[in-house]
Amino acid sequence: MSLWVDATAGASGDMLLGALLGAGAPMEVLQGAVHAVSPEPVTLRVEGVHRAGLAATRCHVEVADSSTHRTWRDVRRLLAAADLHASVRVAALGVFARLAEAEAAVHGQEADDVAFHEVGALDSIADVVGVCAGLTHLLAVHGGPVVVSPVAVGSGRVGAAHGSLPVPVPAVVELLGGVPSYAGPAGAPPTELCTPTGAALLVALADDWGPQPAMAVAAVGVGAGGRDPGTHANVVRVLAGAAPGGAEHQDAEQELVVEANVDDLDPRLWPGVLEALLAAGAADAWLTPITMKKGRPAHTLSVLVRPGLAERVRAVVFAQTSTIGLREHAVTKRPLEREVAAVEVDGVPVRVKVSRHGGHVVTAQPEWDDVAALAQATGRPARDVLAEAQAAARSLGE
Repeated sequence: MSLWVDATAGASGDMLLGALLGAGAPMEVLQGAVHAVSPEPVTLRVEGVHRAGLAATRCHVEVADSSTHRTWRDVRRLLAAADLHASVRVAALGVFARLAEAEAAVHGQEADDVAFHEVGALDSIADVVGVCAGLTHLLAVHGGPVVVSPVAVGSGRVGAAHGSLPVPVPAVVELLGGVPSYAGPAGAPPTELCTPTGAALLVALADDWGPQPAMAVAAVGVGAGGRDPGTHANVVRVLAGAAPGGAEHQDAEQELVVEANVDDLDPRLWPGVLEALLAAGAADAWLTPITMKKGRPAHTLSVLVRPGLAERVRAVVFAQTSTIGLREHAVTKRPLEREVAAVEVDGVPVRVKVSRHGGHVVTAQPEWDDVAALAQATGRPARDVLAEAQAAARSLGE
């Protein structure tokens, strides 16, 4: 199964709320999560609208007073005290953490001290928690992974608490680093298409980026933005469905291996290099110890990447290592049939990557990010959570 989020017209919290509701997430699930976290009444109201002739779901977040600005520390306390499903709490914490880090980087502050002019208000808190609750529900029904299209960000300038800002605003640029994005649909007027909340939700919840995966679509949600510019449908779409044949199968893929031998880089820099390569879109990156001429110890840096993202990878290698050249060769990648299932640990879904060969399960590996998040949320040792998830995953091959 897969969920595909079409953000080619942009994204915001309320647009994603509408798309998830349209795709089948129950209103009571979203509203219940919002009530649990908000210290004041917040109501979600649904309206059927049209955008460029398309029927869509508009979700209004109605708040009596959303002028209070809260820091990341304040928001974290609200989430910790709320009666939320653990998986929703973990997802929301991840979204807000990314927002705090982006705002801190932009304004030169500590993340805990960032005052969220947009996100600290109750309507934006409701956006984040509601989207996390809705997506968690759809993943429980349809499974994952979550794939997101390239993101339309807009152009021009927009008014903000700090004055007029260029679009995409600095926080969105920071959040979408390494993620495919572009200005927006042809003919769209200069305006903001992706908000910081929308960007943080997409980045925190996406498993992969790209066009719609092969799927037999079972549910579609179309979430409307507040404007109807007339030049394009101002909507986010969520498509849920199963891969043809019931498993996530990919044919042989042509990719590139980009390599360089490096013998004069401080080894403490390598973890950051590998992280930057993955953020730039590399499918994998690794080091191999070698001995070069004159007996010098060195490393071969190898990067596996789709041809369309190779230039980004080259730029990272040249910027962050001391190499003066690269060698490249094409390779054929032939993945196993795969699907994403879920098992429960402490009543919380943990995703499991299931690989098959000839229809038989050969691996069933829990998703480490889910294990780590659950361990953090419950205070349990990660190794214990992993052991339980692995034990539960073994039943998937029976």
